[in-house]
Amino acid sequence: MERERKQSVSDAGAWGMNVVSSVGIIMANKQLMSPNGYDFSFATTLTGFHFTVTGLVGWVSNAAGLSLSKQIPLWELLWFSIVANLSIVGMNFSLMLNSVGFYQIAKLSIIPVVCMMEWILNNKKYSSKVIMSVFVVAFGVGVCTVTDVEINMKGFLCACVAVFCTSLQQITIGSFQKKYSIGSFELLSKTAPIQAASLLVLGPFMDYCLNRRSILNYHFSTGAMLFIVLSCALAVFCNMSQYLCIGRFSATTFQVLGHMKTVCVLILGWVLFDSALTIKNILGMMLAVVGMVVYSWAVEEEKKARFVIVSMRGDARTGEEDLKLLLKDRSSGVPEPDVELGQSKS
Repeated sequence: MERERKQSVSDAGAWGMNVVSSVGIIMANKQLMSPNGYDFSFATTLTGFHFTVTGLVGWVSNAAGLSLSKQIPLWELLWFSIVANLSIVGMNFSLMLNSVGFYQIAKLSIIPVVCMMEWILNNKKYSSKVIMSVFVVAFGVGVCTVTDVEINMKGFLCACVAVFCTSLQQITIGSFQKKYSIGSFELLSKTAPIQAASLLVLGPFMDYCLNRRSILNYHFSTGAMLFIVLSCALAVFCNMSQYLCIGRFSATTFQVLGHMKTVCVLILGWVLFDSALTIKNILGMMLAVVGMVVYSWAVEEEKKARFVIVSMRGDARTGEEDLKLLLKDRSSGVPEPDVELGQSKS
């Protein structure tokens, strides 16, 4: 009981760190990248900065002996980094080529794609309660975020690449942790340097294609530098908690509960930046929260059901072993007490 309580507290701490750091980095980046802020419109390069700092923190941690370094084949790290970077670039291009409404729909479609990929790759099955709660969450978030929907073929292809790569990346994080018995921070320390190097090289070109501006011509003011440092610091906790949460829960759970961050961003945007908050937004957020609660309940019910099945199998296996031992004793002539099986004495 005590162990379960500590596990619950640890899970809540990991999830809390992810929500706080994710919402914090969105707020910081909004000030950094907004035309009314510091107009740093180089999202892909900024992500390269994030992974550079994350990789440095991992290297310092390994050098100080605070974390262990385990071996993962280089080719697996390379293909994972390619998938992860395609996810980032694909999302950025999807936002540029499509309307904000379709961009949000693409992000919401990650949930069913993750479910389908986990079913195909890991043979994971979902109950009707879980499927219904996932639908409620996606519908609720869609109500409060999707407005105009415009689509074109290039934007649609970029969105498809982004959704597929994001889903595959999140499933692979959990698979790597189980396959190589590696912790979340140790895995992040392995992948971050490769992602940082590739994004710092390709990022400026991607950003130039997105907004026709070169980072070499950007004026780095003191305020902009401070917000870049803040964004990078928050990114370390955001990346770490993402790997931690996926390792503890699942890619599907991470996506479903991750929309709590969307709700928090909408509320904070209304509080801090005077963003409009309509009745439609409020109803959508309430529906999404209800879906998250139902999802959490459905997942817990599945866990309890599996626990009961495992316990019953264990009891049945123990009974079979006792019966075999009893029959063995009888056949060997070992004296035994008066015991009758499956019937009562008259």
